[in-house]
Amino acid sequence: MSVATRNGTGPVDAPVAPPRVVRQRRMRPGLLGLAVLLIALGGLGAAFAVTSVRATGSYLAVARPVEVGRQVSADDLVPVQVAGGQGLSPVPAGRLDEVVGKRAAVSLTPGTLLTMAQLTDDPLLGPGQQQLALGLNPAEVPARRLHPGDRILLVSTPDGNDDRPAGAATRFEATVIDAVTSDDDDEVVVYLALAVRDVPAVVALSSQERIALVLIEAA
Repeated sequence: MSVATRNGTGPVDAPVAPPRVVRQRRMRPGLLGLAVLLIALGGLGAAFAVTSVRATGSYLAVARPVEVGRQVSADDLVPVQVAGGQGLSPVPAGRLDEVVGKRAAVSLTPGTLLTMAQLTDDPLLGPGQQQLALGLNPAEVPARRLHPGDRILLVSTPDGNDDRPAGAATRFEATVIDAVTSDDDDEVVVYLALAVRDVPAVVALSSQERIALVLIEAA
């Protein structure tokens, strides 16, 4: 290479610097594996998000309390959108017609998803039982409200000519099937399941207004 001087002298030969060689960095195998792993995890996360969206469906949830033994109506349920639901078995909203009319095997709480395990087709009347309806004054009902499944003891009361001691009263065990209050709250009709052998005696006592109800176990 030639270099010019200020005093007009001729060019002077100077040594040429060799080009600088830049060494290429080598990627460590560990960092390369980490990058591949992060890319794979990102793909799995995207796939999981897509799967969750696809799993969203409409299911039945409980809209209002349903006591044990009571038949489920359409007004007791409401469709809700649920995403995922792994490990759960909620009833799809499209099966509403299959659910309506079944009885609650357990108490149904508002805001919870409905499952088929909570329902039953079994009647509250057991083998060897019959259903009986008693019309009572509100003061004669042993609780503010009776629920299906409550156990009731029917006790005979003495009439005016009965001089037997109170301990000689006749007792009958029964189970509440339903209880309905009239619109004017003047009468409560209690539907009971009791043994066939006890039905004639209870009917006779009821016609004489000589029967009292005692709640012995709440459902």
